[in-house]
Parts: sequence; structure tokens; C-alpha cells
Amino acid sequence: MINTLEGIVKKLNLLPHPEGGYYRETYRADPFSVPPKELGIDKERNLSTAIYFLLTKGNFSAFHRIKQDEVWHHYLGDAIAIHCISPEGAYEKLLLGKEFENGELPQHVVTGGTWFASETLGEYSLAGCTVAPGFDFADFEMAERTILLSYYSEHRDVITALTRNT
Repeated sequence: MINTLEGIVKKLNLLPHPEGGYYRETYRADPFSVPPKELGIDKERNLSTAIYFLLTKGNFSAFHRIKQDEVWHHYLGDAIAIHCISPEGAYEKLLLGKEFENGELPQHVVTGGTWFASETLGEYSLAGCTVAPGFDFADFEMAERTILLSYYSEHRDVITALTRNT
């Protein structure tokens, strides 16, 4: 059966993601040569990228940030909580899913420069993430718990729960 964790991972050829969960890039648009300087990008970049992203119970995507906006799309399984901390320190919990009556929406945007982490609210969640300009690990920063806490100590509980390093 495909709608099991093992079936989804196999069918979609997913690999472990460095921040937690599983992923596979599904799209990488052609590059453009005039990068948007306001993002601090100084090299040729792809216009857009997209991935499948699978989270499982007991696993989470640790706090990290990228320079670009990231659009999340819910595909299958349980809802996802996306925990966001803006550069100014405002915390927001976005619910990605299809249960509108529970405050979930099938799509959310995480603004570039926002620290964010995610976790499934059930057994598993399959989502997609689209980034424009396209994702590049040069724009990726994994949060260190002690540094994030030094800036946003009022969010100690969620930062401690969703970081892996001290």
C-alpha cells in the first residue's frame, strides 16, 4: 500500500533531510543571472525550486532560516505545525492541513529571514515546499539553541523543543 510511511518514502524516492524528516527535490527552474541583491544573493540562482517534505511522529524539522520566502503546501496525512519567529521576535504557529474548522489551511508562506521549525500533529504529514528564488544551501542557516535563546528567550519552550544542538 502506498499510503504507508514506507510506501510513501519508496514511491517518492525520499531521502533523510539535514533539518529532520525526508525530502526529494522535484523541480529546479532555469537559472537567472541577475540575482535580487536585497536578499543578499550574489550569484546566479534558479528561479524556483520545489520539494516533497515528509515529517513523521517523533521527528521534527529543527529551527532554521533561509533568505527567500518559502511556500508550504499540504498534500497528505496529518496537519503540520509550523513554528515561526520573525526577526523582530514575534512568534506565530501556523497550522498546515485541510481541517479548516480547526484553523488549518492547505497553504502557508514563511517569509524569508524568519526562523522556523515544523512538526507533524499526528503519525505523518506529506507537504511540499516551493522557494523563489530557488533554494540553495548557501542561504540555509541551522539555528544553534543557545544563540537563538539569547535573542528570543521569551520563546524558550518551543526553541528548546525544536532544536537539536545547544
